[in-house]
Amino acid sequence: MAVTTVKSTRTPKAPAPPAPAFSPDDIRGDFPILQITSHGRRLAYLDNAATSQKPQAVIAAMTRFYNSQNANIHRGVYELSTQATAAYEIARDRVRQFINAADVREIVFVRGATEAINLVAASWGGTNVRSGDEIILSTLEHHSNIVPWQMLAQRVGAVLRVIPINDAGELCLEQYEKLLNPRTRLVAITHVSNALGTINPVRQMVRLAHAAGALALVDGAQSVPHLPIDVRAIDCDFFVFSGHKICGPTGIGVLYARQPILQAMPPYQGGGDMIETVTFDQTTYAPAPQKFEAGTPNISGALGLAAALDYITGIGLDRIGGYERQLLLYAQEKLTRIKGLKIVGTAADKAAVISFVLSYAHPHDVGTILDGQGVAIRTGHHCCQPVMDRYGIPATARASLAFYNTREDVDQLVLGLEKVKEVFH
Repeated sequence: MAVTTVKSTRTPKAPAPPAPAFSPDDIRGDFPILQITSHGRRLAYLDNAATSQKPQAVIAAMTRFYNSQNANIHRGVYELSTQATAAYEIARDRVRQFINAADVREIVFVRGATEAINLVAASWGGTNVRSGDEIILSTLEHHSNIVPWQMLAQRVGAVLRVIPINDAGELCLEQYEKLLNPRTRLVAITHVSNALGTINPVRQMVRLAHAAGALALVDGAQSVPHLPIDVRAIDCDFFVFSGHKICGPTGIGVLYARQPILQAMPPYQGGGDMIETVTFDQTTYAPAPQKFEAGTPNISGALGLAAALDYITGIGLDRIGGYERQLLLYAQEKLTRIKGLKIVGTAADKAAVISFVLSYAHPHDVGTILDGQGVAIRTGHHCCQPVMDRYGIPATARASLAFYNTREDVDQLVLGLEKVKEVFH
């Protein structure tokens, strides 16, 4: 069965009045988990770069599906199945609107950004990258945007080139320009570094990639929760993100690809629902995006993601970004007062992520002690070992902020770090 195309019916609206100032106190009640305690203390959840918390609207959307809509999609002629199919395809169009893709057929549902990158590497890369071709990555990349390309390069004899970073954690763009050459087939870059928070100038980088005759993939896993995304303005060929980092459920993500590129790519996996005809002699495939969604998909996850995007849109990413920048400045100012603490990654343009080290305590010890104070942070290399190697450190402690975090959360972090100091002194 072909994918149902849902057309947008937007009508021009009068300019909206200025949005009221954002306060996290207005929305914290929407998140059930923020009401719990940890080790008998108020929970200060500061691990949003790993996964975000889920508002009741997302939980309700998924519960509603299982309570009253649960059926397999694209396969049934009965009412429940057609309702589930329509809801799934409406969710696909909701994603299209959120990132301003040109066509709903450019949206592929996957398990997350990691699977999306692997899909591109296996399908597009396996078809278009040959021995001697080059793929450009950056030092800032998450392992999920390194390992699939490394595997592809080893398989076909291609070469990986890496854009270095300066001490602040910013890409050396002059070095990037020097790396581009006629052998460059793809530039795959993160939009926002999960380890340092650096926001990369992806529009400029995509433009330079195209000028060199290469395609460009942007890993938006860390940018979609913080920045308005317009894939047509970025002009990227591929864009990937995970639902669970933008208040959606785990196990659902998105691959955006330009329609001509996606249609030319071979299937990534075989199975049910991605075919038109099957015989033992030959199989013909459904058009994209369905040919990349073999088997029963995460239907409830897609509906939960759509609910999350509705929730975020209702607040407004401009308001979210503005508030998070203020909270980031407050947190950085507080943390820099702590003796022996060094922030790793001080880019001029960064999202609400603070990686730091203490001269007298290992990051894992810091995280353990903070946990006892009700503060949840991430410690380790954050799946970014090349970043750690660049700074000559094994790991950092990372506090990553979201729009539902408050100054009280930051203050609780600072008090927890004072407890760390007491333990080690």
